[in-house]
Amino acid sequence: MKTKQSVAFSILLTFFFLSFVTAQENAIKIEYKTIENIQYKTSADDNYINERCVLDLYYPSNKNDYATIVWFHGGGLTAGSKYIPHQLKEKGFAVVAVNYRLYPKIKCPVYIEDAASAVAWAFKNIKKYGGDKGKIFVSGHSAGGYLTSMVGLDAKWLEAENINSNNIAGLIPFSGHTITHFTVREERGIAGTQPVIDEFAPLYFVKKDAPPLVLITGDRNLEMLGRYEENAYMMRMMREAGHENTSIYELQGFDHGGMADPAFTILINHVNEIIEKKK
Repeated sequence: MKTKQSVAFSILLTFFFLSFVTAQENAIKIEYKTIENIQYKTSADDNYINERCVLDLYYPSNKNDYATIVWFHGGGLTAGSKYIPHQLKEKGFAVVAVNYRLYPKIKCPVYIEDAASAVAWAFKNIKKYGGDKGKIFVSGHSAGGYLTSMVGLDAKWLEAENINSNNIAGLIPFSGHTITHFTVREERGIAGTQPVIDEFAPLYFVKKDAPPLVLITGDRNLEMLGRYEENAYMMRMMREAGHENTSIYELQGFDHGGMADPAFTILINHVNEIIEKKK
């Protein structure tokens, strides 16, 4: 018959063994791989599609069920190129960095269509690399923030790709337009100082039924014209529409370009928070 002392010792030994195994598992270093220039859209007769409709995938190669951030670069819809932000590396999740076609070689809404196709690629393919398609977030800076909001709030773009936009785990635009983008207005000959809210404005699609929305801008006095104010209005109207999971951050002391670095910390925190709630 076992004594109380021997039972207690066995329990203690088991506890230390399990703690050791857990510590060893946690100590396993996550390894990452990058695959460049994956085509998310192709054409037999349009070289510009083949040139620009590509993405890079950075992902944990020895981890499963991780989250993914689809990242759109900025550049006013007229410039810029895909890149994987160093602030998002080695954080335990994947990054899909997207190129999309640019004005003036194309016009609205082609860049929105491309953005939707890239997000759809993530939903349709990330599981092959070990990711969880229930944990796909969309983010981007400036023009990339605008594309984030358009793809996430106007359901028709992802519906065309047979994806429900409400399956996005979170929308986190950095300093993006919520009114109609100034490049879209330029295409139509409308001055940049003339605000427009039409079907190419995220504000046009204010609604209760939408993914979590985290709006981030720089200092209102240092930002691009009206950028904080239009995001603040977006936040207010989303809440008025009954969307309780909308928040806004104004990064004091940071201009349009400088706000991106501190904004990544907010992005990472919200991704982890939303993932935790899904458990």
